[in-house]
Amino acid sequence: MVSEWTAMTEYEYRVLTFDRHTSKAQARQAVREHAEYGRWELSRTVVYEGGVRRMWLRRRIMRVERTA
Repeated sequence: MVSEWTAMTEYEYRVLTFDRHTSKAQARQAVREHAEYGRWELSRTVVYEGGVRRMWLRRRIMRVERTA
């Protein structure tokens, strides 16, 4: 049953990009606000060579089936 649930799970993604002048604290605050108010969770983080930080947020898509 668990494998069926994970196969049916769909996510939507949002990418946040921060330049090299943005501090870690500011980036963390932005992710925290998205998580608290938009139900997003941090999926992936990449820091590029020039200092650009990109964070992928995801949240589960809830599909509602009609019962009647």
